[in-house]
Amino acid sequence: MNLDQLLDDYLSHVAVERGYSPHTVAAYRSDLVELISFTEARGSTDAAAIDLPLLRDWLWTATERGLARSSIARRAASARGFTAWLSRRGLLEADPGVRLKAPRAQRTLPRVVTEQAVTDALAALSARAADDAPTEVRDLAIIELLYASALRVSELVGLDLDDIDRRRRVVRVLGKGSKERMVPYGAPAARAIDRYLDVARPKIVASASIAPAPVAANAVFLGARGGRMGVRSVYRLVAAILAEIPGTGPSGPHAFRHTAATHLLDGGADLRAVQEFLGHASLGTTQIYTHVSSERLKQSYRTAHPRA
Repeated sequence: MNLDQLLDDYLSHVAVERGYSPHTVAAYRSDLVELISFTEARGSTDAAAIDLPLLRDWLWTATERGLARSSIARRAASARGFTAWLSRRGLLEADPGVRLKAPRAQRTLPRVVTEQAVTDALAALSARAADDAPTEVRDLAIIELLYASALRVSELVGLDLDDIDRRRRVVRVLGKGSKERMVPYGAPAARAIDRYLDVARPKIVASASIAPAPVAANAVFLGARGGRMGVRSVYRLVAAILAEIPGTGPSGPHAFRHTAATHLLDGGADLRAVQEFLGHASLGTTQIYTHVSSERLKQSYRTAHPRA
């Protein structure tokens, strides 16, 4: 079996058996296609040719091309997963990926929106939705839920009607690795969601029913034509909102996820509870927000203390 066939089998393995998202599988494919091309350029199409010197040369070549440390680190992780799988299948005598090192990806602290800025943005959205325009009411519900439950944008657009328990004010989301979790949301988000589901969504469905495309009957958030709202549409919505707030950093929906996590910790929430809330597999991923809170404290100290 040649390397291309082995790669197809491996990607099927991580997609089906490991439950990796299509985005992650696509990233693995991109990295490993490059690795296979590099191996073939060295004159071999056999898995046994993938040894530690070859892997190091591959990463070094990428470094020489000026790729970022985060990209190099991702390529190393992709290679390690592939060689571990090849080793388990007996196609490599030993796993060379175990000894493969890559530069640690540079980690920057996520920028967050202040509580007052979030309040002002939601107030502005509420004012736009005052006349019950369906898309404006929908947009308010989206932002309230993003901030209230710190959802990933993929989790938000993937919500179906039966994923929301309006009585208990919890939402069931399918996160990374197809892991399911229940996330609460507060009273302001509940009011926005109830108003959207009871008033605005039926109007969108009625308006879209005359269009040739079928309505996404189970989707919570619908586009103007009745289809399930996509990731790009939510990105555009959030970018437009954050563009009105100076100095908020990233303009994507993750800004509200970062903000919610930081505000929870600022308010005294337990780190483990925040980990569960966000659906992080590792506590180390959640700990980045403790650094954000510390930096905010330092900034406040430097600004306010007379002897800072």
